[in-house]
Amino acid sequence: MARFTLPRDLYHGKGSIKMLKTLQGKRAMVCVGGGSMKKFGFLDRVVSYLKEAGMEVELFEGIEPDPSVDTVMRGAEAMQKFQPDWIIAMGGGSPIDAAKAMWVKYEYPEVTFEDMIKPFGLPHLRTKAHFVAIPSTSGTATEVTAFAVITDYEKGIKYPMADFEITPDIAIVDSDLAETMPKKLVAHTGMDAMTHAIEAYVSTHSCNYTDALALHSIKMIQNDLVDSYNGDMSKRAAMHDAQCLAGMSFSNALLGIVHSMAHKTGAIFEDQGAHIIHGAANAMYLPKVIAYNAKNEEAAKRYAEIADHMDINGATVEESVQNLIAFLRQMNDDLNIPQCIKHYGADSYPCEQGFVSEEVFLERLPEIAKNAVADACTGSNPRPITPAEMEQLLKCCYYDLDVDF
Repeated sequence: MARFTLPRDLYHGKGSIKMLKTLQGKRAMVCVGGGSMKKFGFLDRVVSYLKEAGMEVELFEGIEPDPSVDTVMRGAEAMQKFQPDWIIAMGGGSPIDAAKAMWVKYEYPEVTFEDMIKPFGLPHLRTKAHFVAIPSTSGTATEVTAFAVITDYEKGIKYPMADFEITPDIAIVDSDLAETMPKKLVAHTGMDAMTHAIEAYVSTHSCNYTDALALHSIKMIQNDLVDSYNGDMSKRAAMHDAQCLAGMSFSNALLGIVHSMAHKTGAIFEDQGAHIIHGAANAMYLPKVIAYNAKNEEAAKRYAEIADHMDINGATVEESVQNLIAFLRQMNDDLNIPQCIKHYGADSYPCEQGFVSEEVFLERLPEIAKNAVADACTGSNPRPITPAEMEQLLKCCYYDLDVDF
């Protein structure tokens, strides 16, 4: 028996955040990030709508990119004091992910972070509060997913939380918010969405319900991402929908080792001044992982089906897979994303060296590989992988080498 779970309600289209006026409750805590929602006036609008609904409102502001365990604990403590019956998380993936973890700790103060990151092991939520997610970026789709990513900076590791309990009750996909994204964020979040859809389609847990969403979102991203990056706001609105569709797919089909690798390389070089942004990591690793997974016959067929849906299919399955890889690499070029870790952070590329030195990368490689194999996303990858193979694959991602194993 399989399961397919989405938010109870999804409101979409320009101006849809006004639905907050219709919520019924006494107290709402609004969780936001570094200030862009305040700068562009959306935070004031949200607070106004909630007060119009008759609620007392408190803010938890300043949630950092790649939110930490410490931030989660502080937010849960604030919720314990305020006792909200609605949690409203607004902004990029980071404040929404952090608020999901805060929600768990608020409802169950005795639960530890180690308990939270056990896949599909959370207790039943909604005993104290319901959850509304309002994304301002077009990539993570955390507004419709059963996932959150929290960073333990002491260990330098990003941990995915996975449980249908943290799927929001209400998602508001308002394209007005997406228009505020800076250009680089459009690129990174867009490639995150593309990775979600492709990994969902080839996942060992894919099904008819997730396949339709994945394929349609891939086609939309193919058509709309680069134009959105170049400033077309109608395409920006389309991408806000496309990333949400991709999220609906992967939340139920799960992901693969592109995300395993991104989770374990994102913060591990923090002490080198090289935090690898999640969407950029996915963009760099996706072509290499496709080449690795395509050694599995069934996975290769699935990638060829994606190429066919994108109208870039070849005469053979192998040729279709190569066309898909070439398309994604060209998209990286069009979005000014480097092709490998070695070039990440450079002003231009190809180049001699980006943020992450070869010496430090090789020194930490065994630990990264071991942790990536143990990541929650690895289990649904279509081709198994050992720590030794993961080391080889990560080297290909560092040096931009062909994958031939």
